[in-house]
Amino acid sequence: MKTLTPFDVSEYLDSDEKISAYLSAVLEDNDIGLLIQAIGHVAKAKGMAVIAKESGLGRESLYKSFCENAQPRFDTVIRVLHAMNIDLKFESKTIASKPSRISKPRVTKPKAAVKKTQKVLA
Repeated sequence: MKTLTPFDVSEYLDSDEKISAYLSAVLEDNDIGLLIQAIGHVAKAKGMAVIAKESGLGRESLYKSFCENAQPRFDTVIRVLHAMNIDLKFESKTIASKPSRISKPRVTKPKAAVKKTQKVLA
């Protein structure tokens, strides 16, 4: 009988592009627990010992903080994201109304400048 090994997403997170896409996709689900786990997967992919050192947190506490049903403090999440060189960006969901059309002021040349220009062109 064949034994299946458990799927470990962290084994596939081998580039910044994949990590960004993974975290963005998880964030779209609006499931905070899943997002916390995803951050843990990324930390594992980058090396939990390295992230622990960079964030100033203990490796064991990181495993506990980012496991299923964990509720880490926000500052812990931010420190870990910072250690992984990942930025959070906030964007308003409101749709901006169409910008008002402001007409550009008409610039008129003084008659003397027009006559001078005509002489130069002639």
